[in-house]
Amino acid sequence: MTLRVLGVDPGLTRCGFGVVDVEPNRRATLVAVGVAGTEPAERLDLRLLAIARAADEWLDTHKPQIVAVERVFSQLNVSTVMGTAQASGVVIAAAARRGIPVALHTPTEVKAAVTGHGSADKASVTKMVTKILRLSDPPKPADAADALALAITHAWRSGPNAAGPEQGASMTAAQKAWADAESKAKSGTGRGR
Repeated sequence: MTLRVLGVDPGLTRCGFGVVDVEPNRRATLVAVGVAGTEPAERLDLRLLAIARAADEWLDTHKPQIVAVERVFSQLNVSTVMGTAQASGVVIAAAARRGIPVALHTPTEVKAAVTGHGSADKASVTKMVTKILRLSDPPKPADAADALALAITHAWRSGPNAAGPEQGASMTAAQKAWADAESKAKSGTGRGR
């Protein structure tokens, strides 16, 4: 059975949304991708309202079975962390109102899942998302590619053929890197972007 996932790369200035359908054999297909944006000069309440309306539209239009949101993990800029957390909360609440479960993934987990390396840069993530989804052009801006990467990561992790750490030696290099990133995130030693 195909799993439809909405990935969200939260932010106030640019909030990336990406929907993918993933088959049990892990073949992922793009459904939709885009970015909702707000101006930094706008009042915070209006910025959050714009993100909430965008989330409502994506959820109602694409009807995902689950929403995957980037976990606010570790960043040096406190104002960026706050804005990201606020945007995340708005999206999570929108999903909860519809009874749609939400999963959180750290940037390190996502990078490891799609590239095989938890320290991959944005360009590498975008390149692999383009390849995985068989796209002729990379999704732009980077927030859109990151949203798709989140959706792919969650589907691969939760799908019937997703490899977990218990499979040890049969894991691919990417799956081993992913399991390592997850372990570090859970222990608090992983780093965000």
